[in-house]
Amino acid sequence: MNSIKTLAAIGKGDGTFSIEEIEVAPPGHNEILVEIKAAGVCHTDWDSLSWGRPIVMGHEGAGIVRAIGEGIDHVKVGDAVLLNWAIPCGTCFQCLHGNYSICENHSIAAEGKQGQTEKTFWKGELIERSFSIGTMSGYSVVRKEAVTKINVPISFPAAAIVGCGVMTGYGSVVNAAKVKAGSSVVVIGCGGVGLNVIQGARISGADKIIALDLKTSRLEMAKQFGATHVIQPSREDRHLLETKAKVFALTEGRGADYSFECTGVPALGAVPLMMVRHAGTAIQVSGIEQELTIDMELFEWDKIYMNPLYGKCNPAVDFPKMFRLYESGKLLLDELVTQTYPLQELGKAFDDMLAGKNAKGVLIIGGEKK
Repeated sequence: MNSIKTLAAIGKGDGTFSIEEIEVAPPGHNEILVEIKAAGVCHTDWDSLSWGRPIVMGHEGAGIVRAIGEGIDHVKVGDAVLLNWAIPCGTCFQCLHGNYSICENHSIAAEGKQGQTEKTFWKGELIERSFSIGTMSGYSVVRKEAVTKINVPISFPAAAIVGCGVMTGYGSVVNAAKVKAGSSVVVIGCGGVGLNVIQGARISGADKIIALDLKTSRLEMAKQFGATHVIQPSREDRHLLETKAKVFALTEGRGADYSFECTGVPALGAVPLMMVRHAGTAIQVSGIEQELTIDMELFEWDKIYMNPLYGKCNPAVDFPKMFRLYESGKLLLDELVTQTYPLQELGKAFDDMLAGKNAKGVLIIGGEKK
């Protein structure tokens, strides 16, 4: 087949982007050409504008297989599929130890492996695809390990968000913390990721799910997704000491069993440690990378602090399970998609995201339904 010309969102690396034409070459061995139908919009996409190099943007996406190369047997042309940005090779040290999201060959955790440049051209030159998938584009050629077949009836916008925000929140609960039934959970921040932490805790059978957020609208959504208690901290409670007292009052005075930070605010990086009991588990979900100063007494006694990547995703296991949970009505996805936009309105989608208007905004690249 011939190369395909299509529109894509190009991040310039200097904080700006534009919608321009790219050219996508046919898939080769172990590669799949996907027509992207929907792409999620998240803060990582906004950050990618300033990565210092041109990229095809986007790392959440779903679409239809349009062509396959040699060596592909798990999907066929015409299949609806979900794309996965933490692409496991299956053979490296970390993959063999079950740590698929931090694959030493393909994951962003591997130095120098952040993006794939093969198969995609912009202005006649090879261009990197964000996280090797670049979903804000009409078409993408990806490695076979980046593709999971969708076997349930679901809209492409709802499916697309599973590939990052839903997986990160749900997986941090189920795969990383391994929240136990009957336990107590605190969720700090009820944006797109936080709502999926709440869902994961509900599905895991947590008895108390305490949601914290400054916005009343987000706390209302938190209740919809499974929070049993909500607390709206005062803006004057800068160190959250008053909020901590309220959490402890709800957890028999000792703190929660598990606490999840989902805000991305560096100053709140240590807050999960404040909210958990002795021998409790604190999870830093949002990917804070800045240098922090932490009072080591917060780790007393026997507390565990984790910073998992991508909810410790195992695509072959997690995505089919999550789609079954969606089909059964336990995992809410349609309710997360609060606004859709055409590709040309990416700027508005970013504005709405930064203003906190959406649980998840999604770009409609092609047709919406399977």
